[in-house]
Amino acid sequence: NMKTVLTRYADLAGHPALPPAWSFGLWLTTSFTTDYTEETVLHFVDGMIERGIPLSVFHFDCFWMKEFEWTSFLWDKRSFPDPAGLIRRLHDKGVKVCVCINPYIAQKSPIFKEGLDNNYFVNTGSGDVWQWDRWQPGMALVDFTNGLARGWYQKFLDDLIKMGVDSFKTDFGERIPAADPFYGAKAADEGISYFTGVSPESMHNYYTYLYNATVFEILEKRLGKNQACIFARSATVGSQKFPVHWGGDSLASYPSMAESLRGGLSLGLSGFGFWSHDIGGFEAGCTPDLYKRWTQFGLLSSHSRYHGNQEYKVPWLYDEEAVDITRLFTRLKLRFMPYLYAAAIEASAAGIPMMRPMVLEFPDDETCRMLDRQYMLGSSLLCAPVFSETGTVHYYVPAGSWTNILTREHIMGPAWRTEKHDYFTLPLLARENSILVTGKTDGTPEYDYLDSVTVTVYDLLENTTALADVYAIGGSKTASVSARLENGRITVKTEGLTGVIRLLLANVYGVKSATAGTPEESDWGTMIDFNRQSVEIVL
Repeated sequence: NMKTVLTRYADLAGHPALPPAWSFGLWLTTSFTTDYTEETVLHFVDGMIERGIPLSVFHFDCFWMKEFEWTSFLWDKRSFPDPAGLIRRLHDKGVKVCVCINPYIAQKSPIFKEGLDNNYFVNTGSGDVWQWDRWQPGMALVDFTNGLARGWYQKFLDDLIKMGVDSFKTDFGERIPAADPFYGAKAADEGISYFTGVSPESMHNYYTYLYNATVFEILEKRLGKNQACIFARSATVGSQKFPVHWGGDSLASYPSMAESLRGGLSLGLSGFGFWSHDIGGFEAGCTPDLYKRWTQFGLLSSHSRYHGNQEYKVPWLYDEEAVDITRLFTRLKLRFMPYLYAAAIEASAAGIPMMRPMVLEFPDDETCRMLDRQYMLGSSLLCAPVFSETGTVHYYVPAGSWTNILTREHIMGPAWRTEKHDYFTLPLLARENSILVTGKTDGTPEYDYLDSVTVTVYDLLENTTALADVYAIGGSKTASVSARLENGRITVKTEGLTGVIRLLLANVYGVKSATAGTPEESDWGTMIDFNRQSVEIVL
């Protein structure tokens, strides 16, 4: 049982931390080598708000610091003369702040001498600091095996957190030196030396664990449990404890979009509960068509971020339809937060990823073993992104009854399907005998998931109980919903929910009576509003 294996692995190597609820909203960045200032940032944030696109996080990439000084942890006052004031203004708009950091300290960085004088850097075998030019001129590498060096590095992060920074993109951490000419003549001749005397070979993978643990630790210390979140590029065994991870520098193409999904599903089977990717691709060349298709996929991922290299990724630079697509799928994701947050808690508690390869949910279906261009989002939703300019998608539906929650189409499996979709739809199918709990708002990821929910019940199987758990933010308070079809009667029970509950029985028509509320038919099925703990419906 692969789920059991993942849970046992999490018990052994560490469970994913539960990310803060706000992190599941939409992230927008400056991109990397674009030109950006305080004015640019506010223009982009206000542009999203004015267009009705809820924005949760704004990320400042490397050039929040002066060029050739990475990492200095100091704002470039030429572009950001009042960083504390800018962060306050972003917070006032309901937007969290993330900044990019590296484990490298350039020789030109104002803090390089302090690190050098205190032996906080990785050395060569002779005891001289190891330096390299393949990112920043003369850069050194912080030695995280040295507890004092870790504390020194955290001091700068702590100052930024006190300023109002909410998260860090922990870039790099994977190019770790060894006794090889690739890392320079001194490294090849003298080898590499760490403070604790560990071998450089053993640090090749372990370095990124220490790096990300150092950053995550100070965030959790200052912001609290379940409030720490990083955006990490490199990882190894155990790094799942420090979410979130993203797929790195993808190309702006459909093959690269598919590769991103393939890699993410592999990561999920390796014990990582949460992952993301650069919507539209990192490199240049994103077309309006690709942008809109990747937006659908990105906002049906555990974490969703627009990021690029040479191109800004705000939707109105592509076309007005891109604005509409971004708004639609952002708000759809935020409405799904009760369902998604329950999947996030399962990822943290049991090590089962939010985005699941089909084989994880359908281990006995041999066809599902090879599927890498579709996935389950949580246990109940099948998602098949569109990877073609024609809008055509070819995907597999396992046995049972399925409902496309965007188009209302009712589908029977097992079957291979070929469909054509516009930018407003894609295969997003609810599984039979499942319950999808959605929230009362679509404007923010942070709200009361237990109040005034909509409970949609899909294709109940006779004499089988469908269950769904709902959690308050932080996971401290829980609620549950159950539904059962027996002898022509559907019984829905709730516990812990508040306010008026809207019940939708998908694909159910001709209801004779209900013990609470008034049944009303729509194109989707039968709707009943009630505020009791249970309702019985006679078919």
